[in-house]
Amino acid sequence: MGKSDNIIELKHITRTYEDGFSAVSDFNLEVKRGEFVTFLGPSGCGKTTTLRMIAGFDLPTSGEILLNGEPITNLPPNKRPINTVFQRYALFPHMNIYENIAFGLKQKKTPKDVIEKKVKKVLALVDLEGFENRSVATLSGGQQQRIAIARALVNEPEILLLDEPLGALDLKMRKEMQIELKAMHDELGITFIYVTHDQEEALTMSDKIVVMSEGKMQQIGTPEDIYNEPKNAFVADFIGESNIFNGIMTGKLKARFCGGEFACVDDVEQGTHITAVVRPEDVELTAPEEGIISGVVDSVIFKGMHYEITVVSGKNEMVIQTVKSATPGERVGMRVDPENIHIMIAEDHTNIFAADINPDFHLEYNGHILDTSVTRIIKGSRRTEDGTLLDAHGEVIDPKKTKIMVSIQPSDIRMTDNMEEGIVQGYISNLIYKGDHYSYVIHTDLEQDFIVNDEYLWNMDDQVGLLMPVDKMKFALKR
Repeated sequence: MGKSDNIIELKHITRTYEDGFSAVSDFNLEVKRGEFVTFLGPSGCGKTTTLRMIAGFDLPTSGEILLNGEPITNLPPNKRPINTVFQRYALFPHMNIYENIAFGLKQKKTPKDVIEKKVKKVLALVDLEGFENRSVATLSGGQQQRIAIARALVNEPEILLLDEPLGALDLKMRKEMQIELKAMHDELGITFIYVTHDQEEALTMSDKIVVMSEGKMQQIGTPEDIYNEPKNAFVADFIGESNIFNGIMTGKLKARFCGGEFACVDDVEQGTHITAVVRPEDVELTAPEEGIISGVVDSVIFKGMHYEITVVSGKNEMVIQTVKSATPGERVGMRVDPENIHIMIAEDHTNIFAADINPDFHLEYNGHILDTSVTRIIKGSRRTEDGTLLDAHGEVIDPKKTKIMVSIQPSDIRMTDNMEEGIVQGYISNLIYKGDHYSYVIHTDLEQDFIVNDEYLWNMDDQVGLLMPVDKMKFALKR
């Protein structure tokens, strides 16, 4: 397609505030005419700021915005053929539905007969014919949202911006409005740019999804691309549900993670540190001896269409979605077809593992107490006089159901041949020379792989203990 097919282009857009905070950093995007594009990401990722810059409500610190190939970076909002629908509908309570929809046209001194024709047309589009004289106060949330959309569409914009427009609706109404919005887009043929933090919403409605985090684009693609081929661990974790493991390529189309060696279809060089992503619906439960790995069922939750089963294998945890149930405490095997394993070259080599809170409310890993305060890790938590641990809302924290994720860098771990000194033990399964140091993979007795950087040469298969200083660890409550 030629350049003329782009209705909006964002070139190296950055928005930095006076305190130095960058809401959006070096953002580049091309939106085709008639596309339904969704900005998806957690709160504070920069998606609404980007939308506001397209609308003209906020100006970029640097970069350029083009509309139909022409610069509009400094053009005021009322001069842009763009309308916005917000989560808060901002309808005028003293006006009836007709007056709310016609307000913008009246401000433009549009002839009365033209206003009547356009209002009637958009009311039919949002399925509210005959509601012209109704008071806004008599409408349900979904009906009010339709009126807000009709008010934007009556101006016949080239682009409709929608900022979390369904956020105030209940789940059933949200799903209904998702279908209706997609149908409106298909009928109108204009460009929709949509902001949401709801992954299912984005996957349901979009032609193209832009995944954002910390003001930067993480990935752009079709819903199928984003779900099936995430480019990094953030996207894999944010879109749908994922099992994410650190691992290593052990041979041609072979990877080890989660304590087992799996066949895969991604041809990555042997010895490469990788991140493996497995969707819960792609894990097959088997008899223990038939699985590539095995473990013990920790929990079973009925979700209506399927069971969500959590299996613990060593120190690894696999979440599985299946129509077959299982029994907590049961040992099971697990298999994954090669095409359902997504391999990504690791972005960094941070070691991540899960620690437990023991009955005395100390943090523990592999039988070793980690000398740190649990109340510092769980923000707002406190201990009562009888020793109970409460969260920020005063609810009792059950240590058996609480996991703390610990991360430590490869350069902060030391290997020792006095294995008993180590917090965990294992053997060197791989080593790579990196110019000024060696990068080792230690396969531990807990079926986890740790990456360690060391300037000294050790031998393959050496048995070692790992020394991990607590002051070099970072802690986070597992979601």
